[in-house]
Formats: sequence, C-alpha cells, structure tokens
Amino acid sequence: MENILTVENLSKEYEGFSLDEVNFQLPKGTIMGLVGENGAGKTTIIKLILNLIKKKMGRIQVFGLDNIEDELKIKSRIGVVLDESSFHDNLVARDISIIMKNIYDSWDKDLFLDYLSRFKLPKDKRIKEYSKGMKMKLSIAVALSHNPQLLILDEPTAGLDPIVRSEILDIFLEFIQDEERSILFSTHITSDLDKVADYITFIHNGGVIFSESMDGLAENYGIIKCGISDFNKIDRTDIVTYRKNNFGYEVLVTNKEKNRYKYKDLVMDNANLEDIMLFHIRGKRIEGFNN
Repeated sequence: MENILTVENLSKEYEGFSLDEVNFQLPKGTIMGLVGENGAGKTTIIKLILNLIKKKMGRIQVFGLDNIEDELKIKSRIGVVLDESSFHDNLVARDISIIMKNIYDSWDKDLFLDYLSRFKLPKDKRIKEYSKGMKMKLSIAVALSHNPQLLILDEPTAGLDPIVRSEILDIFLEFIQDEERSILFSTHITSDLDKVADYITFIHNGGVIFSESMDGLAENYGIIKCGISDFNKIDRTDIVTYRKNNFGYEVLVTNKEKNRYKYKDLVMDNANLEDIMLFHIRGKRIEGFNN
C-alpha cells in the first residue's frame, strides 16, 4: 500500500522534553489518529511535519517529497487546522473566500459555499460572533475547499458537542472515499477514533508506544481479570502492564486468542483503545520484562 506520509527516526529536543526517534507511516486512503496524553508530543510532531519548527534529526516525506526541500509543493496539496480559527475576528466568510482564492490556485469557491451551507455557517456574520464549534467548522471548511490530498488536524473535535463532532467525522469519512486522500489528526477523544480511524499511532513521553491498525489492536489486546493467586500463575512474559484494585488484578496482554486458550479458566475481556492507552500510561510493568 502506498504511503502518503512517512516519518522516520524523527527527534526534537526542548528543555525538559524530547521527542525520540518517532517512526510511523500513513497509507493513502486512510485516517490515522495520533493519540497520547497532553504533553506527549503530538502537536510537536505535527509542527515538525509542517516544518514550523526545526527537527534535531530524522526524515519526513509527504507525497514522496522531502518536507523541507519541497515544502511549497507539499503545502499546496495539504489542508491544515491547528486551532479553532486563524482568521481575523472582523472578517466574514465571503472575505475568507477572496483571501484563499489569492493563495491557492486550486481554491474552489463553490465547494466552500457548499460546506458553509452544510455546516449551517452564516456567510455575512463576523467570525467574532461565531461559537467555538462554528469556528472549528469554518476552519475545516477552508482546509477542505482547495481540494487537498492530505488533511492534518490538531484536536479538531475538542470541546465540541457530540452532534457537531459526528457531523465533522462524517465529512472526514467522505473525504477519503476515493482512496487517494488521507487524514492525520491528533485527538484525546478515543470514541471519535473508534468511529473513523484505520490506524492509531500512540505517543507517550515523546516516543511511539505503537503504530498499528485499529483492527490489529482489537484482535491483539485483551484484559484478564483475576485474583492474586491466579495473577501469580500468569506467565510474566505475557503481561504488558497490570493494575491492582480492590477486587484483584486487571492484566493487559497481547496475543489475545492464544492467551484466551492458555488461560481458559480466567475471565478475559476485549480491550478498546482507551483501555490500551490507560494501561500503558498508568499500568505497572513486571520488573525485568520489557514487553
């Protein structure tokens, strides 16, 4: 499968934080969620891809082009939403269309007006009078209206109500239907990713914990629930992390079906994305094992 974005050994250092040899690939025609707790490095990765900050080392290719050497070519083919609005508060939507027409040769005024209609955004209302949700929808409409091949979005559904979020997610799914375009978006709302994501790249403390397909995650991970005596019977090499509570132990394992048979006398639940993230962030590891 052809990749629309490739990140190799990407590193960046700040005082008190480092992004350490990040690797992942975004195939064409797919949606990837970039997830992790606040401060994990998600926004740093996006800014490095866009060449807004300078990397320490590594390589980034977009459409097979180097993101620094071919920056202008790349940016003409991507849509970006970094915050709720980057437009002056006194502008109205028709002003934005005029501005964008002078920036992008591929600007599609009719498509922009169609998105305004679909998002129920007033054309003659000043942006300062827009709600947070309206500003985000406007930014997404602008990003989509020059027919990009890649969307890069930083927390596009944060703070929005469920109805607006669902509306935006539907637009994302429509965007990739031709299998020629892709989306990379960071979010902490895992339920959104359950609905639309094909791949997940999980960032923790500046490093990649995993970059896998959603289907692969669902098939691979399980949670064993047991008491202390059964916990002590579990092979330590099978334990990714574990958590102790008032009722016993919860143990995150991989090779779910194999371990379901191996520990057939124990209760094993499926693990969703939020479960997997929480176990990696808050769970304890068995000393001496690095799985």
